[in-house]
Amino acid sequence: MYSSLNEAVKDLFGSSRKITGQGYVTGGDINDAYEIVLDDGLHLFMKRNVRSALANFQAEAAGLDAIRATGAIRVPEILGIGTDGADSFLLLEFIEKKQRVKHFWEIFAEELAAMHHAPAAAQVGFGFPEDNWIGARKQINTPHDSWVDFFRDCRLEVQFRAADQYFSPQDRKRIDFLLSHLDRYLTEPVRPSLLHGDLWSGNMITGPDGKGWLIDPAVYYGHPEVDIAMTELFGGFSQEFYETYREAGAMEDGYLDRRDLYNLYQLLNHLNMFGRSYLDPVLRIVKRYGGG
Repeated sequence: MYSSLNEAVKDLFGSSRKITGQGYVTGGDINDAYEIVLDDGLHLFMKRNVRSALANFQAEAAGLDAIRATGAIRVPEILGIGTDGADSFLLLEFIEKKQRVKHFWEIFAEELAAMHHAPAAAQVGFGFPEDNWIGARKQINTPHDSWVDFFRDCRLEVQFRAADQYFSPQDRKRIDFLLSHLDRYLTEPVRPSLLHGDLWSGNMITGPDGKGWLIDPAVYYGHPEVDIAMTELFGGFSQEFYETYREAGAMEDGYLDRRDLYNLYQLLNHLNMFGRSYLDPVLRIVKRYGGG
């Protein structure tokens, strides 16, 4: 923890180091992002937000550490977290864009499957030792012994309650039916898997080794199909990715029957963050699983 960005730079890289350049990096929705250049030419990546967002950065760092601990797939190195005046910041390794290696998608699928197969580092069942964030909204990770119960209590119910203003009495009946019959549709995995939790194309980058690296996690232990479903929600990955992932044995029969239910959580979260434009896809899924 640092009390200023300059303090972090001097502690990490030497008392004589100075920041000589700072450029805005586009692409983020929640935080401001910058490329920092030091006087020796070293480039760093910094996320910045208001001071009260410090807990968000601490949760993100914990998620990156959890992924790194699996030894399966790369994430940027965490350099430091701190406050600077009215702001908070997260300082990370700067990832230079490189050409992708041959069989990029197959390798990424194999490494993601290895992360999903890795033994749990924390004995929390389904969930995570602390809450974190999914976009701008808090994500509740209270541990449960049952995956179905966790997904009902900590994923769907939380989002449905927050979005209640959008639903008619008939919608609410369908929602109640869906939640009370969730075990008809979802399966209990053999064991909890560490999930990225927000795995779309914007949260996977090409690292300096030419392979896929994970960024911006919303981690917890759950069913690996959640990550795969999320990859299909906003455009999807290459066909080679899905074929290789299936061959790795981390998917169960009937995945397509469950995919929309897993993505319902993400769509509800978008409804709660961005408004009514996400209501129609939410209601389509509710009607499909909510007893007609």
